[in-house]
Amino acid sequence: MFQFLPLDPKTIFILYFWGNLFICILIFSYSFSYATVENRKKLRTFGNGKILLTIGWVLIFLRNIIPDFISINAANSIILCGTCCETIAIMSLLKTKCNRRYHLQKGLTIAGILVFNLATLFENTINTRIFIMSMAIFFIYLPPTIGYFREKGTNFFRIFYLLCYVLFEILIFLRAIYSHIDPQQYFFRPSIFDSLYSISLFLLTLIGTVGFLLLVKEKQDSKIKKLLNDKNLFFSLIAHDLKGPLGSSVTLSEILAQKIDTYSHEEIKEITGMLHESNKNIYKLLENLLDWSRVQTGMIEYNPQKVVLNQLIEENIALHKNSALNKNIDLSFESTEIIEAELDKYMIDTVLRNLLTNAIKFTDQQGEIKITMQVINQKVEVSITDNGIGIPDKIKEKLFKITGKVIQKGTENETGNGLGLLLCSEFIKKHQGEIWAESEFRKGSTFKFILPLKG
Repeated sequence: MFQFLPLDPKTIFILYFWGNLFICILIFSYSFSYATVENRKKLRTFGNGKILLTIGWVLIFLRNIIPDFISINAANSIILCGTCCETIAIMSLLKTKCNRRYHLQKGLTIAGILVFNLATLFENTINTRIFIMSMAIFFIYLPPTIGYFREKGTNFFRIFYLLCYVLFEILIFLRAIYSHIDPQQYFFRPSIFDSLYSISLFLLTLIGTVGFLLLVKEKQDSKIKKLLNDKNLFFSLIAHDLKGPLGSSVTLSEILAQKIDTYSHEEIKEITGMLHESNKNIYKLLENLLDWSRVQTGMIEYNPQKVVLNQLIEENIALHKNSALNKNIDLSFESTEIIEAELDKYMIDTVLRNLLTNAIKFTDQQGEIKITMQVINQKVEVSITDNGIGIPDKIKEKLFKITGKVIQKGTENETGNGLGLLLCSEFIKKHQGEIWAESEFRKGSTFKFILPLKG
């Protein structure tokens, strides 16, 4: 009859070492060879976690050879840090992102390290330390497991990946309980349960790593597919939008080239003014197009720094002062406090510039544009309100979407294509913020965006 014999614990630790080393090579090879810039960071975080776990297992293996402080305290602290890195990488693949989740992982890790080291300081038994370590790992892996369980729109593969981590959690929990049911005198103990536990944990770790790589690839393929669809739609919109101003420029330049001798100075001045306006529209369109394409390809990186938001708004007001004066528009800014936030200055500067340009464009002569700013629940809300022509409902629902064509001329027939608002939406998303419009046709509009005060 077949009889399962317990494996030598040190053999299992050697297996863990080589398994984690292989996983590290696999992760970093994929990161350098196939991953996008965005996914490379996730893969490196996951890979760094595996490196820390490998170091931790080696130090534990050297117990009774190196000092206990290194083989017990340092080793287990490193393992908890490794699980933290791994779970942060896993959570980064969730559809809903939240910085508080990452802070929770770090908090659980620090708490686990402190409790474990206090237990060793007060010379608790091996079984107590195993229980503490098992429960610390259990609680560190619990948030991402719950996160995947609550994820909407999951496919079969994500469910399978979730089941792997559910089994992983169950095994860790059973290990904690077993250490009390069957206390052990020595850390390295050959037993059937420990052997089955270690082999199962090792297999789930390998499956989980392959699953993580496949999830990264799935997300990357999904993004590429979306980019291709957006690109096709985008180029069709751009071709249409460029045709108008380019056609006008060609016509006006042709008139000047062929009949300049027959026109008076005032007529030439009028035609060149129209030509200048047409070329300015082309330039602005191409500038937004370039920025949008750079965002989509990851060439514009999110680079946060401490910025006084009041100063940034005042700089943009000064930049648009002449445009507002040309239409006799009163442009004002109100804020009760100086607000400093962690943000990408270039991105938010672009958002403010586009929103102010639109507000002036769609506001009549003698109109009013008011910018306000306030802090709500550790977030800053910026509002740009005008008393202009407003936005019809059929256009409002298409704002901030590439799938919707936005055509609305300004109060003096200024042209627009909605590309600036797409850019605003992309930049606000980079800050984990929100942007939206409140408007009633012929009664003005308010564009609002919210940014977290802490990066």
